[in-house]
Amino acid sequence: MNVPSSSDCAVPLSASSSLKDLKQYTEDFDLPPFLTKGACQIYEEIFRRRVEMEDNYFKRDLHKVYFNWMLQELPSAYESEESNRLTLAYFATSALDILDSLDQVAVEDTISWVYGLQVLPLNGANGGKTCGFRGSPSVRVKKLSDDGSDQPLVHDGGHLAMTYSALAILAVLGDDYSRVSRDAILRSLRELQQPDGSFCPTLMDRQSDMRFLFCAIAISVMLDDWSGVDTKKAVEFIVRSQTFDGGFGLLPSLEAHGGATYCALASLRLITLHDPSYGALSFLIDVDMLLQWCLYRQSPEGGFQGRPNKPPDTCYAFWLGGTLRLLEIDHLCDQEKLRSFLLSAQSKWGGYSKFPEDELPDLLHSYYGLCGFSLLREPGLEPLAFELGITQRAANKLPGFSRMIRYSARSKIVD
Repeated sequence: MNVPSSSDCAVPLSASSSLKDLKQYTEDFDLPPFLTKGACQIYEEIFRRRVEMEDNYFKRDLHKVYFNWMLQELPSAYESEESNRLTLAYFATSALDILDSLDQVAVEDTISWVYGLQVLPLNGANGGKTCGFRGSPSVRVKKLSDDGSDQPLVHDGGHLAMTYSALAILAVLGDDYSRVSRDAILRSLRELQQPDGSFCPTLMDRQSDMRFLFCAIAISVMLDDWSGVDTKKAVEFIVRSQTFDGGFGLLPSLEAHGGATYCALASLRLITLHDPSYGALSFLIDVDMLLQWCLYRQSPEGGFQGRPNKPPDTCYAFWLGGTLRLLEIDHLCDQEKLRSFLLSAQSKWGGYSKFPEDELPDLLHSYYGLCGFSLLREPGLEPLAFELGITQRAANKLPGFSRMIRYSARSKIVD
C-alpha cells in the first residue's frame, strides 16, 4: 500500500521494462534480486541517498522500507506461507508500529481486509464451534449447495494463531473490535481447550501445545473476557511443562525450548495479572532455575540460542530476551553483545536474517530482530508489551490489559 510512483522516485523503470531490465537494475544498485518493480522504486531512493549503508548501526530507514514493502507485496518465496498470510501481516504491521511508521499503512483498508477473514457463527464450520479468523482468503473453502447458495465446508474454521494475529493487528491499528464476533470466539476457545489444560488450534488439528495456550490467553486479554479459558487447568499444564533444567517444553516431558518458555511465562504472567489469587510466580514455578536457564542461552557471539548446543538465532532475542524482560532481569544479559549479534544479522536491504551468515532477510526474523532492538531500548523505537507481543501503546488501548497493569503490583515475580 502507498508505494511511491515512478515519478516520485525518478526511477529508470517503466511499465514495459523487461525482466532482463529489472535484473540489470537490481544488480546496478545492489538491490535484492527478488524485488518487484514497485519495491525497487522505494529502495532506489534510499540507495541514491546512500543512507545507513554501514553495518555497525541500526538501519531505521531501510527497516521502514522493508516492512512497508512486505505489507504491500510479498515475494514469491512466501508462496508456501499463504495459509499464514495473516501472521505475516501481523509481523509487518506491528513492526511499523514499533518503528513509529503507521502513517505508511492504509489503516482502513487493512482493517477491512482483516475482518474479511473472520469466520462467523452463521453457517460456520462445525456448527459454529470453531469461529475466529482464518489465515488467508485462499483457505476459505466453499461449496455450492442444492439451492444455489454458497455454504462453507466444515473445514473452513478459525485458527487460534490466526485469531491472535488478527486481534493484534486490529489493536495496533486502533480498531475498537466492534465487528469482532466475541461470543463465537469465546465459545470456540471452550471447545479447543483440552482436558490437560492445553489448546488445539482448530477442532480438526489435535496438535495441542504451549503455543496455542498462549494464543488463547492473549485472545482472552484482548477481548477482556476470560470465560473461554479454564485458567486452573491452563496453569496446571504450564507448571507440568517446566523441565528439570528450568525452561519449558511445548508439552510436559519435552525438552525446554526458548519459544515454549516465552509462551509459558507470558501466559502465566497474564493469568496472574488477571487473577492475583494465584500469588507470585515463584509460588507456581521454579523461578531461580528459569532465570539460570534463560541466561545460559546467551552464546559467546551475543545472540540467544533456542536450546543448549544450538547456534544463536535472531528470533530468540524476542523469545528469550522477552522472557527475561517479563522476569524483570533483562539487564543481567550482555546487552552490548546482543546488540552486536543483531547488527551482524541485519540485512543491507533492511530486515534481519536468521543467522548472520545468511544473505537474505525473512519476515519472521526481521520482526523479532526488531523486537530485540526495542528490548535494548533503541532510541526512537516504541517499547513493547512483551506479555502480548505488540507495542505498549497498542496494548494500553485494550481495556482488559490496561486495567490489569494498573493493579500489577498485586502480581509479583517472587515473594
